[in-house]
Amino acid sequence: MGRDKALLPYRGRTLLDHVAGIVRESAGSVSVIGDPAHYARLGYPVYDDRVPPCGPAGGIYTALSVSPADWNVMVACDMPGVTVELLRALLGKAAGCVGKCVIPLGPDGEPEPLCGVYHVRCLPALERAILEKRFKMKDLIQELEPVLVPAAGGCFSNVNTPEEWAQVEENVR
Repeated sequence: MGRDKALLPYRGRTLLDHVAGIVRESAGSVSVIGDPAHYARLGYPVYDDRVPPCGPAGGIYTALSVSPADWNVMVACDMPGVTVELLRALLGKAAGCVGKCVIPLGPDGEPEPLCGVYHVRCLPALERAILEKRFKMKDLIQELEPVLVPAAGGCFSNVNTPEEWAQVEENVR
């Protein structure tokens, strides 16, 4: 992308603020995993990654490590299409769930691990994967004993390039 995706302007605020608002509405609170010096000004509790640079696996590990809750909603900050309804449905599925995470299936039928609900019981498997330098969440998801949930829509599109961002901006107008 060439710049911090979390701070991209989106609907009059940052992309992170937009996604955080959806998470807060569905789960009740929000924390950010990243550099506190960089994100603290946004007004959320910010936790430095405990095991950088491990990407999303390290971020999920950190979030589960610092959270007082057993179940935690995880959403990448670059998913502007995520909805309150989807997150509430995932949380509802987590209640009484025997799995360690609840992960939606994208339009292609593949798990979307950067938008899911994770239980602290995922910590040992994540720690093992990090020690073994296996960081790709799509490869790790089966080790986390997921409950996979069909989900509709294109809410999982994330933004990785300036061209993708231009498309998102065009759709907002």
